[in-house]
Amino acid sequence: MTQSKWRILGGFTLAAIVIASLMLPPELEQLRTGHFAIEHFLAYFAAMCVLCRGWPRPFLVAGALRVLAVVMEILQTFQPDHTLSVLAALSSMVGAATVVPLDIFLSRPVEMKLSSRSDERLSEVTNS
Repeated sequence: MTQSKWRILGGFTLAAIVIASLMLPPELEQLRTGHFAIEHFLAYFAAMCVLCRGWPRPFLVAGALRVLAVVMEILQTFQPDHTLSVLAALSSMVGAATVVPLDIFLSRPVEMKLSSRSDERLSEVTNS
């Protein structure tokens, strides 16, 4: 998939986080899979995985996503049945930050190997 398609998909994941955080009706909020901290961690982990494929600066993306996690948690306090949860914000921030080393050590070397192979092929073509 091209980088622009990953960026579009990343925009959809961010929209899904905003909708799930602020606009879900109470009956859909009851469809939980377990502890809310795990849900927050997994949501931001998945979003960060998608966003890192679209943007080449994982530290910048992780910082922006951590700010978004705090802002979303603050905005949820305006809902009548929700209180501020530091654990929810921290688990979201940790979920976003966990992907950074994984992205750097797992996907970047593969890209570097692929680019070095294409550089070798290019030098073979120019030398012959």
